[in-house]
Amino acid sequence: MRLVVALILGLLSAGPAVAATFGTEKGDIAVDVIADRLVRPWAIDFLPDGRMIITERGGRMRLVTADGKKSGAIKGVPGVDVGGQGGLLDVAVHPDFARNRLIYWSFSEAGKSGNSTAVARGRLNADGTALDGVKVIFSQQPKVRSNLHFGSRLVFDGKGHLFVTLGDRSAEKFRGQAQDLGSHVGKIVRLMEDGSVPKDNPFVGKEGALPEIWSYGHRNAQAAAINPATGALWEIEHGPRGGDEINVPEPARNYGWPIVSYGVNYSGKPVGGGKREMPGMENPIYQWTPVIAPSGMTFYTGDLFPAWKGNLFVGGLRARALVRLELDGAKVTHEERLLREVGLRIRDVAQGPDGALYVVTDENDGQILRLSPAEP
Repeated sequence: MRLVVALILGLLSAGPAVAATFGTEKGDIAVDVIADRLVRPWAIDFLPDGRMIITERGGRMRLVTADGKKSGAIKGVPGVDVGGQGGLLDVAVHPDFARNRLIYWSFSEAGKSGNSTAVARGRLNADGTALDGVKVIFSQQPKVRSNLHFGSRLVFDGKGHLFVTLGDRSAEKFRGQAQDLGSHVGKIVRLMEDGSVPKDNPFVGKEGALPEIWSYGHRNAQAAAINPATGALWEIEHGPRGGDEINVPEPARNYGWPIVSYGVNYSGKPVGGGKREMPGMENPIYQWTPVIAPSGMTFYTGDLFPAWKGNLFVGGLRARALVRLELDGAKVTHEERLLREVGLRIRDVAQGPDGALYVVTDENDGQILRLSPAEP
C-alpha cells in the first residue's frame, strides 16, 4: 500500500499536465496538476477570464492561468502577521469584478495587543500585477496574543452583503468570548461590501452588542458558501477532538461553542459541562467524529459532472480527502471521500468556469488540482 501511495504522489508532483485517474461512486475522474510549487496555498477563486487568483499563507497573492503559468507576487498586499495558522488567508473576487475589478482578502493583522482577522479590498490593475486603493474594511476586535483559529472565509451573498467567519482564537482564556456579543471572537459577521454595517443586522442598536454580528457561538469556521438552492449561508467549523459541524447560521442564533460540543477537548476533558445540546442553542445539521478538519467548500452547480449536481464538496485537512456530500434540503443523505489515494491535505475547493472542480493542497509544495470526468 505504501508503494502505491508513493507512486501516486510522485505522479501528481511531477508538474503541470500530468493526469491520474481515480474511481468514485459516480464514475472515474481524471486529476490533473494545473500548478505546483505553491507555498502553503490557502484559497482559490476565479476571475471572469478564467484565471485563478491564489493566496499563499506567507503573504503572497498571485494569478495562475488555465495552463498553469504563475505570476509573481501581486503588489499592494499589506503586511500580514505570519505565524502558526496566521498569514494571508481567504480571497474572494467581487461578483461584479468585470465592472469594478475589486478583490477582497482576509489576513491576520498585527496590533499592539496581539493580532486578529482583518479584511481588505483593492482594485486589481489592468495587467494583474498590483492592487490599487487598498483599504482595510474590517478588523476583528479584540486583538489577542494567539497564532491559532483565525477562521476567515469570505462569502458574498449576491444582495450587497459580505459574510466573514471569525475564529475563537483557540485558548480557553479567549474562547468564552464566542458567547460574548461585545466581542467578534467566535462569530460570523455580516457587512456591506464597503465594510459598513447593514441596517437590518440582528444586533444593530442593541446595547452591549457589536452591530456587525450575524450569529455567535462558533469555534473556527474555515469553510463557508451560499447554498444556491436557497440563498442561505452554510458554514463548516472545526470541532476539537470530534464534532466538526455543518451549520446553516441564522441571524442572532447561538451555535453553542464553548458551552456545548459533539467533541471533547484535546486533553480528553469534556467541553463545558460535557453536553452536546442545550435549549437556546442550535444543533448542527451534520457533524463528524472523528474529525475531517474542514477547510473550503463549494456547492456544485456545473454540467461537467451531472451526477454531482447539487452536491456539497468540502476540503479535508486531517481526512486528506475531498469530501462529497449528497443533500436533501438541509439534510445530508450520503458521504463519499475522494482523493484519499493521493493523501494530501485539501485546503480549498472551488468550481471553475469550465465546470471542473479545482482544489488546492496545503503543503510546502502546494498544488492546484483539476478534477474532471475521465475519458472512456
